[in-house]
Amino acid sequence: MTEQRKAENGSSWRGTTIISVRKGDKVVIAGDGQVSLGDTVIKANARKVRALGDGSVVAGFAGSTADAFALFERLEGKLERYNGQLLRACVEMAKDWRTDRYLRRLEAMMIVVDKEVSLVLTGNGDVLESADGILAIGSGGNYALAAARALLDQDLDAEQVARKAMGIASDICVYTNNNLTVEILEAK
Repeated sequence: MTEQRKAENGSSWRGTTIISVRKGDKVVIAGDGQVSLGDTVIKANARKVRALGDGSVVAGFAGSTADAFALFERLEGKLERYNGQLLRACVEMAKDWRTDRYLRRLEAMMIVVDKEVSLVLTGNGDVLESADGILAIGSGGNYALAAARALLDQDLDAEQVARKAMGIASDICVYTNNNLTVEILEAK
């Protein structure tokens, strides 16, 4: 999915590839660092992946940065309210996102993971779980998703799959670079 935001001069904000790979005893989220305005790279080292709360949840976003930070804060509040239960917190946040006038205007998507579950949250109120341990969003998301699925049965761990898939996506998608932020959670 491609995110776009109209700037005052009519150009569009584009970009980001975020991927999550769950394999063996690890779950990884990797995200690129490029922010583009039209055909210009504005920033090459943005941090779009981060640990939330006590570090037991990791999230990556695609879309407007300010909107994503608002969603990160909201999710952290829900995690606190529901004692770290990621699925419950995400369902409650999705309800708010769909019904709250302010939140409905936010232009971002998120992948969130903990040691047990991997989810995509969208502004449509969707909370989608991965069937195969791989999720990807952003302009290069489909490239990274296809690459990771092709690599999943190789003798590679989750981090290696995610890094290789992001490398492939950055070679194909002009709105994705290879300046990665990678966060890893290991199973208990």
